[in-house]
Amino acid sequence: MHIRAGTEADPEPIVDINTTPLVDVLLVLLVMLIVTIPIQLQAVSLEMPGRNAPPPTAPPVVVQLDIDAAGRFLWNGEPLADRTALDAKLREAAGQAQQPEIHVRPDRRAKYEAVAAALTSAQRQNLQKIGIVGMEQFAP
Repeated sequence: MHIRAGTEADPEPIVDINTTPLVDVLLVLLVMLIVTIPIQLQAVSLEMPGRNAPPPTAPPVVVQLDIDAAGRFLWNGEPLADRTALDAKLREAAGQAQQPEIHVRPDRRAKYEAVAAALTSAQRQNLQKIGIVGMEQFAP
């Protein structure tokens, strides 16, 4: 009886771990996480005029609402103290018999938050004629 110790015929243990199943499971978990996360959209709902809207009989009253780079509001060139003053002006405009057109003119360096705050305030006051003047990009 001959006993061989440590010959080449003995199988060696596999030291490498097969990571393919691990990667597959992680990718499936990632896809499931992405699918289950709710999408949060922030939007301001504005009603656009229809195709059969009657033409205006008189020229509309236009209010210029400027937003400077620091986020301050100017109502027809007159600076407003804060957002509460803007809300008061918008409430006053909404109470008029013929609502004025609100032309929002943000500075190109204005933050999006200031513009969104102005549009949201106008929407809360039920103002119907709102427009954004200019095609500039907002600052990051």
